[in-house]
Amino acid sequence: MLILVVETRYFYNALEMHGDDTMYKTILAPLDGSKRAETILKHVEQLAFRYDAKVIFLQVLKPPTRTDYTIPHPEIFERLFDDELREAQRYLDGHKGQFMEKNIKSKSLAVFGSVVKEILRVAEHEKVDLITICSHGRGGLSRLFYGSVAAGVLNRADRPLLVIRARSVIK
Repeated sequence: MLILVVETRYFYNALEMHGDDTMYKTILAPLDGSKRAETILKHVEQLAFRYDAKVIFLQVLKPPTRTDYTIPHPEIFERLFDDELREAQRYLDGHKGQFMEKNIKSKSLAVFGSVVKEILRVAEHEKVDLITICSHGRGGLSRLFYGSVAAGVLNRADRPLLVIRARSVIK
């Protein structure tokens, strides 16, 4: 398994050293709706151009719970569920459209579930060759308390993974 956790200036040189054997036909780009997560997209775009790869944009949503007693009827709960899914799909379709305008094949998926599990499930189901993630760069106690999607995927992925660390907070 190839895992790349690198400074971006070294990444493309590393690809050159691997030669044409390292082909990526399908790239998974999980996004959480934040500008920080979107910093991976410039790298995804370059890789998609280089390898004529299809890009799959993925957003994993936390399943809504029915513990909120202000939502008394199942119909209202279902509507909130559908609204959240529709909003995520609209967000992803925006990125998909930008890539398609650049002649990059792309697809968007919004799903509910555990973030790490769903990233890995989609990677397997879609036969993804490369998972790309922007890490928030948390460590120590912060990672312990908040968890780390990048660390979770890194520990469980069975395919190449590109992790780019976001250097600054983007507002």
